[in-house]
Amino acid sequence: MPRDQRVAAIRAAIEAALAPTALEIEDESHRHAGHAGAQDGRGHFRVAVVSAAFAGLAPIARHRAVYAAVGELMTTDIHALSISAQTPEEAARS
Repeated sequence: MPRDQRVAAIRAAIEAALAPTALEIEDESHRHAGHAGAQDGRGHFRVAVVSAAFAGLAPIARHRAVYAAVGELMTTDIHALSISAQTPEEAARS
């Protein structure tokens, strides 16, 4: 997938799976130029997801839910994914 379409694809996948109330996605690939993991063309991304779907889930389960949401993109377009996953109540307190 063209690099400029990756953020949109990640957004669509997370929105469809987790119905977030807030979602920020940052392409940090430029910070990893020359990194061995970036040589295959996949990118580095940071996501901040606020979703009621995370209620009652431990942090590792929240991360697994995000990884499951982006699914195939992890093998085709994403090399690294930094995740912040909060419930709406947690986000309101921070």
